[in-house]
Formats: sequence, structure tokens, C-alpha cells
Amino acid sequence: MAPATGTEAVGAGRRKNWRDEFGNLWRIAGPVILTEIFQFLIGFVTAAFVGHIGKVELAAVSVVNGVVEGPAFGLLLGMGSALETLCGQAVGAGQLRMLGVYMQQSWVIYLATSLALLPLYLLASPILRLLRQSAAISEVAGLYARWCVPQLFAYAVNFPIQKFYQAQSRVWVMTGISAAVLAAHALLNWLVVAMLRHGIVGTALVGDVSWWLLNAAQFAYLVGGSFPEAWSGFSRKTFVSLGGFTKLSIASAVMLCLEMWYYTAVLILVGCLKNPEIQVGAISICMNYQLWTLMVAVGFNAAVSVRVANELGANRPKAARFSVVIAVATSVAVGLVFTLVAFVARKQLPRLFTDGRTGSMISRDPGQTQYFRPL
Repeated sequence: MAPATGTEAVGAGRRKNWRDEFGNLWRIAGPVILTEIFQFLIGFVTAAFVGHIGKVELAAVSVVNGVVEGPAFGLLLGMGSALETLCGQAVGAGQLRMLGVYMQQSWVIYLATSLALLPLYLLASPILRLLRQSAAISEVAGLYARWCVPQLFAYAVNFPIQKFYQAQSRVWVMTGISAAVLAAHALLNWLVVAMLRHGIVGTALVGDVSWWLLNAAQFAYLVGGSFPEAWSGFSRKTFVSLGGFTKLSIASAVMLCLEMWYYTAVLILVGCLKNPEIQVGAISICMNYQLWTLMVAVGFNAAVSVRVANELGANRPKAARFSVVIAVATSVAVGLVFTLVAFVARKQLPRLFTDGRTGSMISRDPGQTQYFRPL
């Protein structure tokens, strides 16, 4: 067999680089995406059970998710990008001892941010009325938001642990824990909401238990000796250079918040229409499925952040740029697949959220207009 020419050798090398980088990205992105989907499904399952309680309750939970929890979740998730970058660079540079310190600094910043966001939960009802939302929806939403306060602080603890695991490519552990908690969450909702009929307060309490169960399992694995180099216990170094870390976290949060908060704006505008219970419920169904694509994007964001940070920490900027190119191309392909699935299953997707025979959220009054039906 004739030896390969120079051009053929370069082409083969490029194909190998693409395959290698594609594999490296998916080794991180795959389990991260599964983890994000499992944790997103905690809220998805809650909305599905609430949808069978009543349309006002579904609208109320949707408004809380979009107007109260959405901004808080986006802010905390965005702040995690700073930790992602620092941990990734520390791993690339071989400074694993700094990972535990960075995570503890994030806990301090996240919990302080959660305290600042607390009035948004406690005053959800008057805030929603001020935004011209339905009185019935605002009242139920305020009750639900108050019972969801423990989840706010659970997010603050969960996100830094996730970044700590991701930086060291220990994401399958998170995936397994998240899957187990999701199964427990669905079982608890069936028992508390469907069987015992504790209504919207029951769904909030089940969510609180599930999120803190997730944190407890992840923390138990963390302190169980699985990270001897990266975790040596709580450290006083946590409070060193905390101001600089805070500035970096806020700058990282702004970018993601601008992308995510348009959900909040859409829900507020829809809530001002006629028959807001139906309108908000319909838009909630659409957004719940649309957020699946966001979970994939978050997974790839985590993967490319880890890859880029690792390469930069090892002083390989060209490899970092190549990782970004592969991630963008893959994300576009995944987005096209989601679009095709949504179009083909457009009549079946709403049925998880309603008791209607057609799967449509329509008015029960035959004299009123039908506002939502799958095309």
C-alpha cells in the first residue's frame, strides 16, 4: 500500500482531532445534560401534577416559575459560570487544592444572593398584582412561592457542588443521584398530591424535600473521601479575595440572565390577556418543553467551559478555540433534532398537563373562545 501523501495525512489528522474533541466534549456534556434534564424534570413533574389540580393552580405555579424562580434561578446559574471557569483553570494547571476553596466561596456568595432574593418570594402576591396579573392567580402564586423558599437556598448549595464535580469530570455521580431523586420526587408527588390531595402546598413541600435530598446526597459523596486532593474540609481561605470572586460572579450572571429573563417578560405579558388562567397555562406547556433545549444548551455550556478552561490552564489556546468550534456545531445539530421532534409530536406534547381528551387547554365554557389547540 502506498504511503499517504502530505495532504491525506493532514486530512486524517484533522478528522482524528474532530473525533477526539467530539468525544471529549460528549464525555462531559452527555452526563451533564442528563443531570440537568433530571433536575429540570423535578419542576416538570411538579407542573404535570399541578396541571391536574386545576387551571388556576397550573397558571399560578407557571407564574412563580417564570416571574419569581426564573430570575432567581437564572441569576444563580449565571453566577456559576465564574466558578466553572476558575475550577476548570485550576484543574488544567494542576492546582486541585483550590477547587474546594472556590466552591466554599461560591456558597457564601450564593447564600448571600439568596437572602437578597428572599423578598421576591415572600412578596410574590403583591408584586404580581402590581404587574397587573389576575387576582386569583396572584393569591395562589403567593402561597406557593412562600412555601418554595427552601428551594431557593437549595439552589444556592447545589450549583457550586455541580461545578466542583464537573471540573473534575465526575459528572456521572451527579447523574445517578439526580435520577434517584427524580424517581423519589415523582413517587412523593403521587402520594402527597394525587392520593392524599394536599394540593399546591403539598407540591411545594415535595419540591423542598427533593431539592434538599439532592444536596444531602451530593454532599455526602463529597465529604466521603472521593476527592482527597480537592476537598480537605472547610477553610478560612474562603474569605480571602471574596470581593474579586463576587465581581466575576456578577459579570458572569449578567450574560445568562439577559438570555433567560425573556421568559419572565413573556409570562407577565400573557398574564394581562383575557382568561389568563388558560393563556398562562398554555404558554407554560410550551415553555416547559422549550426548556428541554435549554438543558441541552446548559450541558454543552458546562462541557465547553470545562474544556476551554482546562486547555487555557495548560496554556493551549488553539485547542481551546477548537473546542468552541466543535461545541457550536454540535449544538446546532441537536437544536435541529429538537425542532423536528416538537413539530412531529405537537399534538401529543400538551397531554401531560391537562385532563382534556384532545390534550388541549381549552375553555370549559362552550360560549367562550378556544384559546389553545395544537396545530
